[in-house]
Amino acid sequence: MDHSLPLITTLVGGFVLAYLLGMLASRLKISPMVGYLAAGVISGPFTPGYVADLQLAPELAEIGVILLMFGVGLHFSLSDLLSVKRIAIPGAIVQITLATLLGLGLGHLQGWGLIPGLVFGLALSTASTVVLLRALESLGLVDSHEGRIAIGWLIVEDLVMVLALVMLPILADLQHGGETLRLTSVLADMGLILAKVAAFIALMIVGGRRVIPWLLARTIATGSRELFTLAVLSCSLGVAFGAVKLFGVSFALGAFFAGVVMNSSSLSHKAASDTLPLQDAFAVLFFVSVGMLFDPAILLREPLAVLATVFIILFGKSVAAFAIVRLFGHSRQTALTISASLAQVGEFSFILMGLGVALRLVPDVARDLVLIGACLSIAVNPLVFNLAERWRLRWEAPSR
Repeated sequence: MDHSLPLITTLVGGFVLAYLLGMLASRLKISPMVGYLAAGVISGPFTPGYVADLQLAPELAEIGVILLMFGVGLHFSLSDLLSVKRIAIPGAIVQITLATLLGLGLGHLQGWGLIPGLVFGLALSTASTVVLLRALESLGLVDSHEGRIAIGWLIVEDLVMVLALVMLPILADLQHGGETLRLTSVLADMGLILAKVAAFIALMIVGGRRVIPWLLARTIATGSRELFTLAVLSCSLGVAFGAVKLFGVSFALGAFFAGVVMNSSSLSHKAASDTLPLQDAFAVLFFVSVGMLFDPAILLREPLAVLATVFIILFGKSVAAFAIVRLFGHSRQTALTISASLAQVGEFSFILMGLGVALRLVPDVARDLVLIGACLSIAVNPLVFNLAERWRLRWEAPSR
């Protein structure tokens, strides 16, 4: 690969391969998402031939996450978010706990110990925002009751993962014989990050709801389409970046709340339509970047561990989510949608495992298992949704 133009070659290689293999997947009557993942495998370091820039690709993919979550926020009001808090908050916490325990059990069987198993389980417990939104959009469920619950559920997962990232250095000190783990220090760290999250949300609700709509109104008055598009991109990317740098929350969460506050503007529909092409393009790069992490050799090195990891992601999390939603009194149809939504892992899992490896909390094989689990679960997630839809139609048939 010509490294003198890494950005251009990565974009061209990613888009062209994704288009060709996405078209092939579509002709084979399977989700184009599988083609995008295959494009990433071809572009990755574990297959011969063209290799995309391994630093640029994830950053470009992060832009896709930001724009997608911003787009969701544009269709989401604060009342929508609060309407699902009774199921999203306790449901997500219980599901994370159960999935973490399953991962901890697999880690114990692998002989990793308590802390590596705990980090591994946490990585398996969180789902990918991009995959969820793509699935909900394909079924027209983004604005439905089930869609709002699923999105609210993932927002809670994002917050829990932010806390987990704060806790990892503390666990590293404990594992490597550093400072003793004191309850007061743990509570202080957790309190600080929760205070930062609360401060960010308060700033967006109080200040953002006034400034962002005003900014859009002033920009549209110029009559320049380009300036309006730039204003929308500046708000989405700028708020997301500021959320990470100033408040320690995730890009996805920052972009989501930027969209939520822009929802109060009469220009929100125009903002959504202007950013839609960019959302689609960079979302494709997200799937390409995931495929680049796929190392086929692990299928030969750790076949049983791979099967167990995929089982936890596809079945363990889904069954737990289904049971939780039903226990809260929701219909089987809603429970099916939520359980299918969570039958995959994604971006936060990579971040968590990357930090875990850097802090020497988890072995490299644990990271590889999460990566292979992500690739396989994302590839089959459209099939999971199709199966859930068939069951839903079967259950609804007698009532007609």
